[in-house]
Amino acid sequence: MKYAHMADCHIGSWADPKMRHLNTEAFIRAVDKCIAEKVDFVLISGDLFNSSLPAIDSLKATVQKLRTIKNNKIPVYIIPGSHDFSPTGKTMIDVLCEAGLCKNVVKGEIHENKLKLKFTIDEKTGAKITGMLGKKGMLEKSYYESLDNTEIEQEPGYKIFMFHTALTELKPKSLEKMDSAPVSLLPRGFDYYAGGHVHIIKEAELEGYKKIVYPGPLFPNNFREMEELGRGGFFIVEDDNARYIPIQIYNTHKISIKCTNKSVEAVRQELLSEINKHEFINTIVLIRLEGILSSGKQSDLDFKEIFTMIYSKGAYFVMKNTSALASHELEEIKVNARHADDIEAALIQEHIGQIKVKGMDIAKEEKLTKKLISLLENEKQEGERVYDFEARIIEEIDKVIEIEDQLKTP
Repeated sequence: MKYAHMADCHIGSWADPKMRHLNTEAFIRAVDKCIAEKVDFVLISGDLFNSSLPAIDSLKATVQKLRTIKNNKIPVYIIPGSHDFSPTGKTMIDVLCEAGLCKNVVKGEIHENKLKLKFTIDEKTGAKITGMLGKKGMLEKSYYESLDNTEIEQEPGYKIFMFHTALTELKPKSLEKMDSAPVSLLPRGFDYYAGGHVHIIKEAELEGYKKIVYPGPLFPNNFREMEELGRGGFFIVEDDNARYIPIQIYNTHKISIKCTNKSVEAVRQELLSEINKHEFINTIVLIRLEGILSSGKQSDLDFKEIFTMIYSKGAYFVMKNTSALASHELEEIKVNARHADDIEAALIQEHIGQIKVKGMDIAKEEKLTKKLISLLENEKQEGERVYDFEARIIEEIDKVIEIEDQLKTP
C-alpha cells in the first residue's frame, strides 16, 4: 500500500498574485508527484482552499488538477478544514465531492446522542478511512466529545483517521497559545493518523496512537513560515514508512538586521552592503528588521530603493517584516492587558497625541481611532468579491474621515 498525505494547501491564500500563483503551483506539483509515484490514493487533511469561496482562477486550476489525478484512477479522500467553511457552514469541498473529484470521509450518524463515524473503504487497497472536520476556534471539539468510538476502534484491517486539529501533546512552544485538544479525544488503535491545521512537519507515536503525522503546509502561507520552512511539502507513506516530499519552487534568502542603537542611515547602509554580496536569481528575498532605532523612524527608510535594487539582481519576489522595528521618536509600547479589547485600548492610550494632527484634540483623535479600528474589523460578507469588500471598507472610512473634517471646519 502506498498513499500520499497532504494538508493545509490554502490555495488562494497570498494577497499578491505572484505568491498566490506559487501557492497553486505547489498543489499542481504535489499532484504530479503523486501520479509519478503511482500512489494508491491521496489524503488531504483539511484547508484545501484558504476560503470557502475561492477565486475563480484558483478554483479552476484546482479542479483541473483533481480531474487529472482522477483520470489516473487515484482517488482523493478529504476532510474540510477550518478555512474551508463559510460562516453559514457552506464549503466548496461539497461541490468538488458532488462532481466526483474527491470523497469527504467525514460520515456518521447520531445514535442516542452519540456520534458514530463510518468508514470509507478504498476499493483498491481495502484501507478503511474516516475522520473529523476542522472548525475555527476549535468548535470541532464538541463533536469529538460526543463520539462513540467503540465500533471503529474494534474494526479490523488497516485504518486511517484524518483530523484537522492541534493536539496539545504535539504543539510546539511557538504555538502554545493556539487552541488545542488532548490526543485522547481521537479514537485509538488506528494505523495512521493524518493530521492537518498545525503548520509543522512532525511524526510522532503516543501510547495507543501508532503514527501521528503533520505534513505542514503544502506551501508557506506567510512571512514567518517562509522564514522557518522556506518551502512546503507532503508525505508519501509506503510499508508503514512516511517519507517527506519537499516542494521546492524557488529558493529563499533571508536578510535579518538587529537595529537597536543604530540610526536609519546605518541600517540602510547595512542593508545595501548585504544586498551587494549576493545575486538573487529566481529567489524569494525576506527582509526582517527589528529593534529600536537610535535616531530616525521606520518611514525614513526608502524601501522602494531597496526593493528595486534586489529586483534588479533577479529576485522573484521581495517582502519585508518590520513589525518589531520601533523608534525613540514614538514611545516604547508598554502594555499589560489580558483581553484583546484591553490591549487595543491600552495601545491607543500609549500612542494618543504623539503625532500631532492639526485641528484635532486628544479626545477627538481617540474617538476617530476607535471608529477606524471598528471599521477595519468588518469581515467580507459571504459571496462578496474581494474588490467590492475593499471598496466598501474604503468608502466607509472616507465617510468617517469626511465627517471628522467637517467637524473641524470653523
